[in-house]
Amino acid sequence: MLTDRLPRVRLGHLPTPLHEMPRLSKALGGPRLLVKRDDQTGLAGGGNKTRKLEFSVAEALRRGADTLVTLGAVQSNHARQTAAAAAACGLRCVIVLRGHAPPVATGNLLLDHLLGARIVFSGERAHEQVAEDVMAAETAEGHRPYLIPVGASDEVGAAGFVSALEELKGQLDELRLRVDRLVFASSSFGTQAGLCVGAKALGFQAELAGIAIDSTREELQAAVAGIAARLGARIGLETSVTPAEIVGYDAYLGGGYAVLGEPEREAIQLAARQEGILLDPVYTGRAMAGLIDLVRRGEFGADETIVFWHTGGTPALFAYSEELLASR
Repeated sequence: MLTDRLPRVRLGHLPTPLHEMPRLSKALGGPRLLVKRDDQTGLAGGGNKTRKLEFSVAEALRRGADTLVTLGAVQSNHARQTAAAAAACGLRCVIVLRGHAPPVATGNLLLDHLLGARIVFSGERAHEQVAEDVMAAETAEGHRPYLIPVGASDEVGAAGFVSALEELKGQLDELRLRVDRLVFASSSFGTQAGLCVGAKALGFQAELAGIAIDSTREELQAAVAGIAARLGARIGLETSVTPAEIVGYDAYLGGGYAVLGEPEREAIQLAARQEGILLDPVYTGRAMAGLIDLVRRGEFGADETIVFWHTGGTPALFAYSEELLASR
């Protein structure tokens, strides 16, 4: 394993399933579609961040931390999984969320509270600045905080997706199946960086197609390349990933981050009604909307084999009930 030398705590139910989506494939007129089910990683509702947190939490413990501090949006899947990881490891958790507290705690925010995290809202201030203040205050109170960035998307957490790529390759080899593309949501860029480093190290040839959630293609490429470079150095790989090698599709930004539009709504309904698979409104719904459009426009061929990486996020559905049911 490429990540065997790194500290790691086991938090997820791995490997996650890989299976066909025949009804969705038929509804789209091809290609052959499979789904990698990281919505089933098992930690308080699952999600891909569990893979990253296995390495981030291990690093926190190695440094003697007693508190995890992280940050994100109000419906952050990463924050929820960080709170769960802290609880499972006997650590305190402080979450800094953008903006102001909503009138009612639903979806991931409800779970953050149930998992025992202390929630700090940044109000009008930048939540990164508030997180720095929280770190200072925790230290002043005698705690030993460890800051995990948004999405655990640094060279520490991204190692989880080097391991994930190895896991997927093993599953595909067992099935004797060659795939043309992996399609996934790309927002904080650690997932894509880990996949790129793993693919380079293992000679995995499929296109790694990141559907940008809230960035331009150029921003995505630069950020992924930066994390990948630091990650490669951390795990002792001499391979590099250049921005030009990184695939990003930025035509699906819609109304902005966390804004549910008709493409996302259609994608969520199609996956639910054709396959019984629940996508989320922010990430996987948008990524699937991109995949659907690229198939319909012929950019992804009907004869291809594609794996859609389901990165989780189902709890956020409950915070979007009005938007999701608007077109019933």
